[in-house]
Amino acid sequence: MRRAVCPGSFDPITNGHLDIIGRVSKLYDVVHVAVLVNPNKQGMFSVEERIALIEEVTAQFGNLVVESHHGLLVDYCRERGIPAIIRGLRAVSDFDFELQMAQMNNGLTGVETLFVPTSPTYSFLSSTLAKEVASYGGDVSHLLPEAVHRRLVERIAERKAEQ
Repeated sequence: MRRAVCPGSFDPITNGHLDIIGRVSKLYDVVHVAVLVNPNKQGMFSVEERIALIEEVTAQFGNLVVESHHGLLVDYCRERGIPAIIRGLRAVSDFDFELQMAQMNNGLTGVETLFVPTSPTYSFLSSTLAKEVASYGGDVSHLLPEAVHRRLVERIAERKAEQ
């Protein structure tokens, strides 16, 4: 079986993420979507919420495994026998950082990193940007899956009500 992993924080998953995951799901038998946990960052959504949202909006692909991981991505790959990491590239500026990570990961365990260019439609999109625009009342509905957009708007309203 050909296996790969699409890692990220996915806080929240965007249409840009879905574009990459969907395209990769056609190339591999099993695609792991690893929600990586950064203990130094507080997310908009809990890890469990992110996993549930990803599972909901990717159900049509049928060959995904969605789970979280604390620690090094190469350990995740080694534990599951995954030989390839998939990284989406939005712009040239992404490449410098991603190349360093790919070389480090390969040096640690031999895992390969494959770069997939994002669709031009989503070349500017990040979860951080979507959250920021939405928090100021901007319309990001075209940038997020419907269920994710609905939940993001609800979460922003909840946080404003707490203030």
